[in-house]
Amino acid sequence: MLRLFLLLRSSLGALDHSFRCLVPVLALGLLNGCSSVNYYGQLASGQLQLLQARKPVAELVADPSTAPKLRQHLLQAEQARAFASAQLKLPDNRSYRVYADIGRPFVVWNVFATPEFSLEPQTHCFPIAGCVAYRGYYSQGAARGAAALQKQQGLDVYVGGVEAYSTLGWFDDPILNTMLRWGDERLATVIFHELAHQRLYVADDTSFNESFATFVEQEGSRQWRVARGLAAQTEDDSQQRDQFVGLVLASRERLKTLYAAPLTDAGKRAGKHAEFERLRRDYRSLRDSQWGGNGRYDAWINAPMNNAKLLPFGLYDQWVPVFEVLFAQSGRDWEVFYARVEALGQRSPEERLQALKSIADKAAPSRLQQSIL
Repeated sequence: MLRLFLLLRSSLGALDHSFRCLVPVLALGLLNGCSSVNYYGQLASGQLQLLQARKPVAELVADPSTAPKLRQHLLQAEQARAFASAQLKLPDNRSYRVYADIGRPFVVWNVFATPEFSLEPQTHCFPIAGCVAYRGYYSQGAARGAAALQKQQGLDVYVGGVEAYSTLGWFDDPILNTMLRWGDERLATVIFHELAHQRLYVADDTSFNESFATFVEQEGSRQWRVARGLAAQTEDDSQQRDQFVGLVLASRERLKTLYAAPLTDAGKRAGKHAEFERLRRDYRSLRDSQWGGNGRYDAWINAPMNNAKLLPFGLYDQWVPVFEVLFAQSGRDWEVFYARVEALGQRSPEERLQALKSIADKAAPSRLQQSIL
């Protein structure tokens, strides 16, 4: 028997670093059957390899043989990590005070799948973590192999690279080489986000968990910049990201309507193709008319499209405005805020959803309208 609990952070590899989606969850429970043994075995092996690669950040910084660029990244990470616990009241442990170079661009690859005419994901259920909409693999080849098998079953499949993860405090999570490529500012936000998951995690409620961690990341990053005397970040990036996500969510809703219509498979297939082409046209129109031709999402929009590729959108920040309200109502006191969020997390799923919607309706319906679909 093997027990291991992982929270893996997913990103769309084709998108730029400012857009992230879904924080996936993996759990290893009691192993039953050869397929389970094989799947969980590769997870255990990958996690063990990562743990063995860890080195204390302080030792690397002090080591004269450490590359200057890496040392500078780690120094910045040390400062952000200390700020996270001292000012944001996030867990004060060894997580992100160790470093691991795993020698590849992503730590894990996640496989998402849906039926051809549905946006409901193929879910996988685990002890502790509950049911999730993906399977994760430490090997890109294994992920592609799993995706190929699902495609043979007629499913829409999407494989997304994962740059970072948190084990929710079960292990001392390392800063990974995969987390450094976007720069120090991005690294700090990742640390804030993942430590927020350690502070609070509600099983079987991805949108709640991710929105909470995203709010902590955003507000924490704002306070981190203020503490260093830096100007606020430009709104252009976040506005463009929100507009792009809005396009995808609108497309997803139209697809739901299409799939529910009394059409033949051929009719749905034609409508599906037409909808993806419409999404591409809408994006290019927005890019050229409002973004000055900035093609930050060109690679993603021009790549093959299917239902599974749309799954992560909307989960990451659906309730962020609600947490903004709760933070303000808490007097911008992190401990008071966390207590209120924990109280929400202890409610039943139905009660929690109703409470979130109630706050959303009273607080900022115009802003939330796009997120709550």
